[in-house]
Amino acid sequence: MTISKKDVEHVALLARLELSEEEKEAYTQQLNSILGYMEKMNALDTTDVEPTAHVLAIHNVFRDDVDRPSIPREEALKNAPDQREGQFKVPRIV
Repeated sequence: MTISKKDVEHVALLARLELSEEEKEAYTQQLNSILGYMEKMNALDTTDVEPTAHVLAIHNVFRDDVDRPSIPREEALKNAPDQREGQFKVPRIV
């Protein structure tokens, strides 16, 4: 499969892009180069290769959730510029 200059012009029209003649030629060559590489990839035998989402095995590392005491509310609020009913009071943002 190859991309023609007319295909590039059509995609540019759909994307509302104004391309010069040089850009059209360059994009045509670049896209054909990409498609040529994909044809090489399609020629590979991948029957024994399992599909993956990532190249490396990725797993989340979580620590155990352990209850432990936190600082008292009064100490947490002592440096607050403004507080009401045991909570930080902040300006309204609408």
